[in-house]
Amino acid sequence: MTTLDRSTPDARDVSQVTYTITELAQEFDITPRAIRFYEDMGLLTPARDGRNRVYTHRDRTRLKLTLRGKRLGLSLQEIKQLVDMYESPSDTAQQLNAFLAILQAHRDQLVQQMEDIRVTLEEIEQHEERARNLLAEAGR
Repeated sequence: MTTLDRSTPDARDVSQVTYTITELAQEFDITPRAIRFYEDMGLLTPARDGRNRVYTHRDRTRLKLTLRGKRLGLSLQEIKQLVDMYESPSDTAQQLNAFLAILQAHRDQLVQQMEDIRVTLEEIEQHEERARNLLAEAGR
């Protein structure tokens, strides 16, 4: 494996830097199993050196974007679409418009979930009030 010492000035050429699954797992505070899962989903495609996975700077960037998408609550399908767009040589405006469309759809979904939660909380309050009234009547 050609892993460079990332602490030296010679390590600036990121195209030559490689990572092990353990290094990426530690850096991003996730498990190696999570990284393998992202591979299974087609989000990462590491090279192999015998039985060992060899991750490039490209893989690291894709993992970083994947985790960012997860934090935003995007589905793995949406994340894959965005990550694939990131590497596409196509028009940047088209990529940004697609990105905005995905974010808007996700925002709409979250707004609907907030409304559903608000309605559910109102129902819970009504049930609590009814239960308290029944307890008060039973105590008389």
